[in-house]
Amino acid sequence: MSYQNTEFSLVNVISTAAQIPGVKVNRATFLCEIFEDATPDRLQQILKDGPVAAGYSKEALRRIARKLINERTLASSGASFLTGIPGGLAMAATIPADVLQFYAVALRMAQELAYLYGEEDLWGREQPDDEAIMNQLVLYCGVMFGVSGAAQGVRLLSSQLAKEAMKRLPQKALTKTFYYPVIKSICKAIGLKMTKEVFAKSVAKVLPILGGIVSGGITLTTMRPMGQRLAAALERAHFAYSESIMDADWQDLMTVREEELARETEPTVEISIGDEDEAVSPLDKMEKAKSLLDAGIITQQEFTKIKAKLIAKL
Repeated sequence: MSYQNTEFSLVNVISTAAQIPGVKVNRATFLCEIFEDATPDRLQQILKDGPVAAGYSKEALRRIARKLINERTLASSGASFLTGIPGGLAMAATIPADVLQFYAVALRMAQELAYLYGEEDLWGREQPDDEAIMNQLVLYCGVMFGVSGAAQGVRLLSSQLAKEAMKRLPQKALTKTFYYPVIKSICKAIGLKMTKEVFAKSVAKVLPILGGIVSGGITLTTMRPMGQRLAAALERAHFAYSESIMDADWQDLMTVREEELARETEPTVEISIGDEDEAVSPLDKMEKAKSLLDAGIITQQEFTKIKAKLIAKL
């Protein structure tokens, strides 16, 4: 089966990758391994409040973060991991193995860095909120890919200063005002055209020698900068965050929100693809619409509407 033109959303990729054995990180187990030399009392404080609250310096955590990033960058589980997914290979049939592997390594590294800087266990609650977990993972991916607004979102959600300030805001209003628009923006930026072809080209820009994705391996050049972006955002949230930075982050997120709302309320442009010409078959019209999409003349949303209309005619 060819994946050349198969589209798969960011949320679908993350949710599938998260089911791969070893991708979900147990916070307590991870912290106990990282801080195995800590005294019992200090280890308890680490587990309760996080390493930052337990007194670890910025430099100490940065060294640990660098080591984690290097280890995850060099990690390669190969395509054989797919056999461990519930349902086997059939479950991941719509997502190329190299893309899944890439996100599996990225997600594990993101959780480890988040726990290193004091985040709570994503999976350890009695009744995990799947939507909240997915949103947080999307946010981490946004930071790693350098999507606008993602780093600001992570800093606001992670820093104690911002947490205290946002306690005064209604949670429902906060989520609607800032959280969802940023998540939607990240999903569009990373996931809207996440085809195997696009994914390969994006990595090929960084790795021209390879000319594409190498199944079974995540390269040092690609994964390391992603981890460094997330580590930098988390470090700043805990060691260099001030009210002025918080205000600037909030303003940046409001800009992202306004841009997202503007896209949602944008009037739909009707594209003529020969609807008036009955001699042209729906399949030919669909091919014409696809060429317009590939050329960047129409958006994915417009193409989807055209395709649905033509399929109905068929």
